[in-house]
Amino acid sequence: MKQMTFLIIAASLMLSCAEKKEIQITKSTENLPNIVWLVAEDQSPDFFPMYGDSTIALPNLEALAADGVVFTNAYAPIPVCAPTRSGIITGMYPTTLGTHNMRTYSPGDPGNQMQIGIPSYSPIVPKGTVMFPQLLRKRGYYTSNNSKEDYNFKRLESAWDESSKKAHWRNRPKDVPFFSVFNFEVCHESGIWKHGNSELFVNPDSVPVPPYFPDNDIIRHDLAVNYSNLKRMDDQAGEIIAQLKEDGLYDNTIIFFYGDHGGPLPRHKRALYETGTKVPLIIKFDGNERAGERNDNFVNFIDFAPTLLSWAGVKPPEIMQGKALYGEFRDSSKSKYIFTTSDRFDGVYDRLRAVRSQRYKYIKNFNTNISNALPVVYREQMPMMRKMKAMWKNGELDSVQSLWFRTPKPEEELYDLQNDPYELENLADSAELKDTLKHLRGVLKDWIFDTHDLGIYPEKDLLAKWLPNGKQPKLTPLEMEKKVSGVALYSHRPDATILYKQPQDSIWQFYTQPLPGDTSFVAKAERIGFEDSNLLEYKVN
Repeated sequence: MKQMTFLIIAASLMLSCAEKKEIQITKSTENLPNIVWLVAEDQSPDFFPMYGDSTIALPNLEALAADGVVFTNAYAPIPVCAPTRSGIITGMYPTTLGTHNMRTYSPGDPGNQMQIGIPSYSPIVPKGTVMFPQLLRKRGYYTSNNSKEDYNFKRLESAWDESSKKAHWRNRPKDVPFFSVFNFEVCHESGIWKHGNSELFVNPDSVPVPPYFPDNDIIRHDLAVNYSNLKRMDDQAGEIIAQLKEDGLYDNTIIFFYGDHGGPLPRHKRALYETGTKVPLIIKFDGNERAGERNDNFVNFIDFAPTLLSWAGVKPPEIMQGKALYGEFRDSSKSKYIFTTSDRFDGVYDRLRAVRSQRYKYIKNFNTNISNALPVVYREQMPMMRKMKAMWKNGELDSVQSLWFRTPKPEEELYDLQNDPYELENLADSAELKDTLKHLRGVLKDWIFDTHDLGIYPEKDLLAKWLPNGKQPKLTPLEMEKKVSGVALYSHRPDATILYKQPQDSIWQFYTQPLPGDTSFVAKAERIGFEDSNLLEYKVN
């Protein structure tokens, strides 16, 4: 525990440079690009026409791809939603944040995973960590989120002007630049069984069946359901795109379309194979610049936050581990590797780490005694999952289809993605590739150390450090001082955000300078991993 405490403190100190340097923000808000995110839940690129699958037409996304750039090597850091979303919103690896387990913060369910003794909690992230929309708001943007808030920690009031199912750029003040997020849940894993009896838009007999799945009616039906859900998602995305065009905003808006991690199927979601971590990504640039291009550079979700800040003229905080791909603070160097991780999924632990280069993927299994086909109760609702389990039990899967169920797992896996894109032939014992194995093993080991990967510690040990007496720590009350210039507010935590609002307001504003002494207000401090401070009430009679 002493060693763990030291390393966590060291990580916080090393990653807290952002506190000590002012974020550079350009003053003018003229000509700032509007930015819209269209987020498809649980989808791999292999299902989309722009990546070569012609099974179903997706006309709205195909048109967006024609106006934008298709990225062929975009990755989620973790093959499941909440941990990955924590990386997107902060520009940092979930394993550095402590948000690497699925799930930590579970709003509305304080029990979370009590069958293994894990309550709902917000990890105490390193000093200086921010939800990047907060910096866009400070820059002058209107930020709206419709409507997912599953960040694996309790979200901060400072991030969004509006976060609800009604959130929209149309609710902003006139001529204010905006960043708006729209999440499409219809193609989520749960859609496979929720839409199991809905209309199919493809014939199950015509869907391609990858070699790691058996070919039977149940598998084909669930694959057809997924393709049909993609059409439903495309229709929803098309409505947002049409609204941009109606408002005369399409051409000067940067539009991201991406999947929040790999596909909804077994061996996709929750797997460190390409099917679980590789995602579709289209970016339509301002003025449709670069229309029709394809880009094979590595993109990690942790690059999104610094890229958007860079477009807005905000220098990304040094604590961010991603890099700005475009904009004023662009980092022109190409990433040599992609790193992905796996830890707890609901009530089941299975720690894995992976690194891929342009050609090879190396996976380190820290627990070889359990199968990759983890007994996740939620996934058991899927007909094809139940069918595959039964076939495995009855010895009806072939040698390829059985790989995902095997025990023990190999301690190391090495795949040649050029010749084996499905990652079916483990080359870790290949004499010809021993140098490649050694190199990638070392690269991964260095990354684990350099990023202060908290996955090396049992989750309960982290909880004991973060939650004294089993409770989320709370920020101390703000202090107030009346000055000639107004009412000054102070927090005992330098990296806490101070917010205020007048009694009639619904949206919290950032405290940046003393407030007028002749106006009533309420104020509080907030920080990821802490309960908000008690409200400070200032009343004028």
